[in-house]
Amino acid sequence: MAKELHVVPARRGRAARLAAGQAIQIINTHGQQVVDTWCFNAADMTEFLSMEHLHAMLESIFPSEGDALVTNHRRPILTLERDTSPGRHDTVIAACDRHRYALLGCDDDHDNCTDNLASALAELGLVAAECPSPLNLWMNIPIGPDGSVSWGEPLCKPGDYVVLRAAMDCIVVLSACPQDMIPVNGTDCTPTEVHYRVLD
Repeated sequence: MAKELHVVPARRGRAARLAAGQAIQIINTHGQQVVDTWCFNAADMTEFLSMEHLHAMLESIFPSEGDALVTNHRRPILTLERDTSPGRHDTVIAACDRHRYALLGCDDDHDNCTDNLASALAELGLVAAECPSPLNLWMNIPIGPDGSVSWGEPLCKPGDYVVLRAAMDCIVVLSACPQDMIPVNGTDCTPTEVHYRVLD
């Protein structure tokens, strides 16, 4: 029986509770959308998926199918169970925020992933003490041999998805990144919605 499909609207965030053993399937509906992804221990919001700790555990900046994704307490919180895309996801770049858009020349109060994290958690009555660096699904950040970074376009195609399985009771937060000033969401710089479903 198919599980209910939920939408993360373009430029917005959503949160989902997972029990240990459940999984979330995140679908890149149109193939060009970056999804900032966070995960918090449901029993202790100060324990969360940590990119810095993940680098040390994987000895890589690119997670692959079968990899355990760890917290700031160095414990598995999710496993990357399935990835139908080319597997290029970013673990280096911080979530966008109002300060980032101001530096890019945006005078208005631009939608951003940091605010999306806070609003998505608020819908569940939760607050995070900080905005951890996210797992930026499908964000393509080429890194040169000299350590330089550049802003690539996503390499996935419409319908590509990942499945993340929970190793503990947790809260997963997704933000359909609102970035429309550089081409991380494709050359059109047009954020789009994505979809997800919770799996047993």
